[in-house]
Amino acid sequence: MTEPLLSVSLAARYREGSSVLNGLSLELNSGEILGLVGQSGCGKSTLALALLRLLHLKAGRATGKVQFSGRELMDLDEREMRELRGKEIALVLQSPIASLNPALRIGTQLAETWKAHRSGSADECRREVLKALASVMLPADDDFLSRRPSELSVGQAQRVLIAMAVMHHPLLLIADEPTSALDIITQSEILALFQRLSSDLGMAILYISHDLLSVATIANRIAVMHQGSIVECSTPREIFSSPQHAYTRALVSSLPVPPSWAAAVNPEASASPRVRAQAVGRR
Repeated sequence: MTEPLLSVSLAARYREGSSVLNGLSLELNSGEILGLVGQSGCGKSTLALALLRLLHLKAGRATGKVQFSGRELMDLDEREMRELRGKEIALVLQSPIASLNPALRIGTQLAETWKAHRSGSADECRREVLKALASVMLPADDDFLSRRPSELSVGQAQRVLIAMAVMHHPLLLIADEPTSALDIITQSEILALFQRLSSDLGMAILYISHDLLSVATIANRIAVMHQGSIVECSTPREIFSSPQHAYTRALVSSLPVPPSWAAAVNPEASASPRVRAQAVGRR
């Protein structure tokens, strides 16, 4: 059997606080989209930071194992992690405007992302920057490159972040609530973009959200997180048709559309992300 790309067994806490992750176990396969759902405060973003060994920036500490592509990340030093972040594991956050440097033009920020893990001529850098923009369906021209973040819509800014994240074709993309700041139509477009990029690049995605419907539109499997642990992990069909844990049943029963409808339109995460926009429109 093929070894998973990512295998996690973690505990985490913040300074002078109670545990946030409680022996959390998770596996993710190459090319798979795994949706991680749970209410605010359950530890989803803590997990994202712990995987990247960045939890110390929030005065937190993680212990356990994070095996990624045959390596134990918890044994790597900071220099080795800097080589890995952005190149093999990339991150997309939920606040695109806040995540971009307001003082730098978009072209400069994309070029700096390329230079972080590559060396080459200015012409090669420009080609890769334009290719990254085209891959997320943004204008690949000088006018767009010269803009600053304040001149972009929130949806455009999110696409820029995604372009930066996939520029080096990472094995794993962590998307932490990437559509929470977007309108319904733009959410649908971004979900479709993630799905296409995963397929085109063979990239695994850990898609983190509190929104079960958005996760179900693109995920091959859904992991349900509650009080710092994964309480259930299964296909969208099984999550909707036969939830096993009480918290999962509460999530499903709270949806604005019948679970049977959601399961029918998305038996194996194959439905178009437009389904979610249509579903939300029925609220």
